[in-house]
Amino acid sequence: MKWEIVIGLETHAQLSTASKIFSGASTAFGAEPNTQACAVDLALPGVLPVLNHGAVERAIRFGLAVGAKINRRSVFARKNYFYPDLPKGYQISQYELPVVEGGSLTIRVGDAEKTVRLTRAHLEEDAGKSLHEDFQGTTGIDLNRAGTPLLEIVSEPDMRSSDEAVAYAKALHALVRWIGICDGNMQEGSFRCDANVSVRPVGQKEFGTRCEIKNLNSFRFLEKAIDYEVRRQIEVIEDGGTIRQETRLYDPDKDETRSMRSKEDAHDYRYFPDPDLLPLAVSEETLEAIRKALPELPQAKQARFAASYGVTAYDAAVLTSSRELADFFEGAAQKADAKAAKLCANWITGQLNARLNDEALDITQSKVSAPQLRRLVDRIADGSISGNAAKTVFDAIWAGEANGEDAADIVIKNKGLQQISDAGTIEKIVDDVLAANAPQVADYKAGKEKAFNSLVGQAMKATKGKANPQQVNEILKRKLSS
Repeated sequence: MKWEIVIGLETHAQLSTASKIFSGASTAFGAEPNTQACAVDLALPGVLPVLNHGAVERAIRFGLAVGAKINRRSVFARKNYFYPDLPKGYQISQYELPVVEGGSLTIRVGDAEKTVRLTRAHLEEDAGKSLHEDFQGTTGIDLNRAGTPLLEIVSEPDMRSSDEAVAYAKALHALVRWIGICDGNMQEGSFRCDANVSVRPVGQKEFGTRCEIKNLNSFRFLEKAIDYEVRRQIEVIEDGGTIRQETRLYDPDKDETRSMRSKEDAHDYRYFPDPDLLPLAVSEETLEAIRKALPELPQAKQARFAASYGVTAYDAAVLTSSRELADFFEGAAQKADAKAAKLCANWITGQLNARLNDEALDITQSKVSAPQLRRLVDRIADGSISGNAAKTVFDAIWAGEANGEDAADIVIKNKGLQQISDAGTIEKIVDDVLAANAPQVADYKAGKEKAFNSLVGQAMKATKGKANPQQVNEILKRKLSS
C-alpha cells in the first residue's frame, strides 16, 4: 500500500521584548536560576497580570507579514493543566479568539514553490524549565523562563514530507528574524517546533490519527523525527496495529521517538476567559502604524532584486534568506549595472558563502565588507584582473592584508596582479607566440582544434597569466584566420 504523509507544525517563537508578557521581569537568557522571576511569574497570592504592549505589537507585525486577518478584539484564556514548572497551574494563552487568524507562507522545495496555509498565531506565556542533569534523583525548577512572551504559530496540515516541513520551518525562522520579532536562537529555545504527523493511504480524504512530537529545536532533528515517526506509523498499521493519539519526544541519541503522554484535546484543558485580563482591542491607528513600520518583506525584495539587478529567481531567493544577507548584497550592488550586480551575486553565493560556512560565521561577521567586494567586482568587470587573480585578492583581504574600501586596489598593486588588457601589447605577444610555435599553427590550420588551446596556453605563459584571456582568444583567432 502507498502512503501519504500529512504534517502540520506548531511553532513557538519567543518574542524579542526586554520584559515578560505579563510582568516587568527581564527575559534575558543565561541568568542564574530563579533570579529573573518576580512575584507575578511565581504566581504569589494577590498578583495581577499586566499585558506587555510590545508583545502585542510583534504579534500584529507577524500577522501583517503573512497576510493574515488581525482580529480587532481577541481574548486571553486560562489553559489548565498541572506541570511542576507551571506555577499557577494554568497557562495564560489565547484560544477561541486569537490576535492573528489565517495567513500563508510560501516555501521553496527544490525548484518547486508551495504555499502553506496558517491557521492562527496567538500570544501566550512560556512555562518554566525542569532541570534534571545537575541533580541526583531529583528535579530542579528554574522559573526564569516562566512568563516569557511566545507567539504560537499554527499551520494547516499542508505539508507532505519532512523536506517540506523543514523548508517551512526555515522560511518561518527567517521571517520572524527578518521582521525583528524573535532572535531565532534555537539553541536557547527561542524558536522551537512541535510536529503533528500522521499517515493515510494515498487517495483517502480522511486524516489518519496524528501524533505530536514536542520541542524540536533544530531543523535536522525536525527532519529526522518526522522521518522516524512516519516509518513507525506505517509499520504499526501494516502489522495490523492502530495508531494512538499521543504526544511523543524525539531522542537524538537513539534517533527515535518515544511516547510521552496521551494527547489531550481542547476540552481536557478546560479553557475559559481569564477574568484578570480585559479583551485585547486593536485600533485602526495602531494597526496602520505597525503596517507602515514594516520593512520590505522577503518576497517583495526578491522580486525587486530580479527586476532591478537582473539576478535569477534562485539567486534572489538565496540573497534574501536573511535580512542581513540582503542588506550586504544591496550594499555591494548599489548603482551597479547588470554585469556587476550579477558578479556581486555570484561572489556572495559562491566564494563568500563558502568561506563563511568553513569558518562557521554569519554574514555580519564577514571579513570582506560589501564596499570591498564591490571594488573587487569592478576590477573584474573592467578587465583589471582575471577571475583567478580575483580569488587571490579576496583571500588577501579576508586575511587582513589590506583594509578600507580600496583594499582590492592595494592588493592588486602590492602583488602585481594587474591584468594586461592593452590590445597592442597582447598583439605583440601573440605574434611572438605564433612565430615560435609554427608546428601548432600548422596543426590548427589543418583542423586540429586542440592546437588552439596550446597556443592560448603559450600566450598566457608568456605573460605569467596576466593577459586578458578573452582578448588573447580574439586576437589569436583573428591572426590565425588571416
